[in-house]
Amino acid sequence: MVESTEQAVAADPHVVAGLDHWRSLEAHQQPPWPDAQHAASVSAELGEVPPLVFAGEVDILRDRLARAARGDAFLLQGGDCAETFAGATAEAIRNRVKTILQMAVVLTYGASMPVIKMGRMAGQFAKPRSSDYETREGVTLPAYRGDIVNGFDFTEGSRTPDPSRMLQGYHTAASTLNLIRAFTQGGFADLRMVHSWNRGFAENPANARYEGLAKEIDRAIRFMEAAGADFEELKRVEFYASHEGLLMDYERPLTRIDSRTGMPYVTSGHFLWIGERTRQLDGAHVDFFSRVRNPIGVKLGPTTDVASMEALIEKLDPHREPGRLTFITRMGADKIRDALPPLLQATKDLEVQPLWVSDPMHGNGMTTQTGYKTRRFDDVVTEVTGFFEAHRSVGTHPGGIHVELTGDDVTECLGGSQRIDELGLETRYESLCDPRLNHQQSLELAFLVAEELGRR
Repeated sequence: MVESTEQAVAADPHVVAGLDHWRSLEAHQQPPWPDAQHAASVSAELGEVPPLVFAGEVDILRDRLARAARGDAFLLQGGDCAETFAGATAEAIRNRVKTILQMAVVLTYGASMPVIKMGRMAGQFAKPRSSDYETREGVTLPAYRGDIVNGFDFTEGSRTPDPSRMLQGYHTAASTLNLIRAFTQGGFADLRMVHSWNRGFAENPANARYEGLAKEIDRAIRFMEAAGADFEELKRVEFYASHEGLLMDYERPLTRIDSRTGMPYVTSGHFLWIGERTRQLDGAHVDFFSRVRNPIGVKLGPTTDVASMEALIEKLDPHREPGRLTFITRMGADKIRDALPPLLQATKDLEVQPLWVSDPMHGNGMTTQTGYKTRRFDDVVTEVTGFFEAHRSVGTHPGGIHVELTGDDVTECLGGSQRIDELGLETRYESLCDPRLNHQQSLELAFLVAEELGRR
């Protein structure tokens, strides 16, 4: 059972006081609400709503991530760059879950170990921005910070931050989670059905190089059936929700005190991560997330030095708790092989074991001459292979991948077996922020990662 913060104040006021220490620190990337009283009122309402996830689920995930950090499991984390309220349809959610399940089957076979399935879903509504404002044709308006803050349309009314959007974000996350649970517990995740989707992908002549692996998986499933495997149990999967813990007026109100342990849990998602722009050691985000029981991720870019990483470990995981801390590397295809090994070696020397996950998307952005933000599929693959090579050279565990993807046939990233070129981007470019791998590119990446896992 998870109690509200107010119920727990009388029992242990020091816990709640500590949770609010972040308010005395600088909080980067927060929207300038035009009406502070309205924002406070919405936050107070969020403090009374039911939790979106539960402490027991979070504890199970922490144990699963501890296995991945030891090299006994692998994390697949994928979903939208920025979820939108309009995009939270049953079809879009189903397609995203379907894609992650398909990738997970391939990775499970390639790794010969469990794959933890986690969506960038049911909360990925806020986005950090490089500038507070955007100018078009001489008109300057606030930057789009995600649907939970303001609208994408370039009008003053749309771009003005609106605190009531946080309530809409909560309800959209709740309905998304409800549908995810229905899909993953109601038979949609049946291993045999998911593999049949992959078999169709591999039979496409454009994906012929993966047909051999797909046939191997097919034989393995037929063997399981012949041996009497309980496929009723294989119709359901654990599926966790994650997002960047960015908007403090949303995350803090949705924090609850667990009545079993007296410890605080952020109930907006199972797993939260701190981004490159908000991981200041003396900043509000690191302080707040250091005090909650959720497993926490931190994005590390190519300029991260050993001292900064060690300080983050000490602040976020002082007790060296297995499964507590995940480092998500976003180095860039041309930097990963030089930037990552020193960090891996430092954790090995310190005898600490965070979970290492590759984000091959964010370090490889580019803009075409026609103005489209995109990524080259080959660069994504190069960064993933560099991630595995770095771990092999140091003797540490490559624990997962973190990918921006969609289950739809968009044209946002260049290349892949579909050979999307710059002109092809115009066909179906739908992202409001960063480009995502489409359904086919996501599966292609899964087969390539499975090959890397097979070389471990």
